[in-house]
Amino acid sequence: MIILGIDTALRCTGYGVLEVTGKKMQALDCGVIENSRTAPHSQCLARLVVGIEQLIERFSPDIGIIEGGFFAKNAKTSMVLGMARGVVVASLARREIPVYEYAPRRAKQAVVGYGNATKAQVASTLSMLLRLDISRIPPDSTDAISLCVCHALTLGSHQGLFAPDPL
Repeated sequence: MIILGIDTALRCTGYGVLEVTGKKMQALDCGVIENSRTAPHSQCLARLVVGIEQLIERFSPDIGIIEGGFFAKNAKTSMVLGMARGVVVASLARREIPVYEYAPRRAKQAVVGYGNATKAQVASTLSMLLRLDISRIPPDSTDAISLCVCHALTLGSHQGLFAPDPL
């Protein structure tokens, strides 16, 4: 099974691709889809669609995972993030790839054992777990890879009893 994890943002969306075979996990790729800070929202969303579609073409994921549970005090920030998440979900849905979401704390807890872990702690644990050079894990993709690992571990425990329903 190939899992595509996405930590959605308008300016810098992190992604991670994980292959799961039995109990073995292997990171295939991780990185970011970046947009200029001055680019209009419509251009950023278009670039995000292209980036997600390129990842789908390259890796043919079986499952997509996005970060959920985000609440912003600023309504405009929430709307912009909602648009970016919508673009990602629509891109995956167009290819009939089921999409699941996990709260950031749940993903961190699955990887590190502590829901308030820092990105550095998550990256360090992921580097040991997946045998990655920590310098190869961009900070914005740390959460995306942890989402993949969280889903893989959730499916592996109790036959997926605690997996969320797809979006």
